[in-house]
Parts: sequence; structure tokens; C-alpha cells
Amino acid sequence: MTCPSCMQKIENATKALQGVQKESVKVLFNSSKVKLDFDDSAITAEAIEKAVTTLGYEVKKSQVKEI
Repeated sequence: MTCPSCMQKIENATKALQGVQKESVKVLFNSSKVKLDFDDSAITAEAIEKAVTTLGYEVKKSQVKEI
């Protein structure tokens, strides 16, 4: 992400996905990370990644913590 507009595009795209808990979406501009919670019976991580890559951004996988 290179600007706040990029951050907003990613936030809006992920919040619009069925199965993503909208209130959990946090786009961290300084570290270029997106944190969110989702219902894996409603949407896959791959579908979320596709929504971001469709916008023209690269997705780098990091550690995923499950609680």
C-alpha cells in the first residue's frame, strides 16, 4: 500500500465479502497488513486473497493465529 486511498479500497473490498466480520477488518497502513476475522464455513481465505489481488495488490501470507 502506498497511500490512504489504497488502504480504503482494501478495507471496503474485504468488508463487502459475505462471511467476513466487518467490524473486525483492520488495514494497517504502516505495516501493509490486513487483519480480519471470517467464518470459514461461509468464505475461504483464498476468496479473501482474490478480492485483494483483483484490486491489483500482492498478497503475502504471514502467520495465522486461531483463537
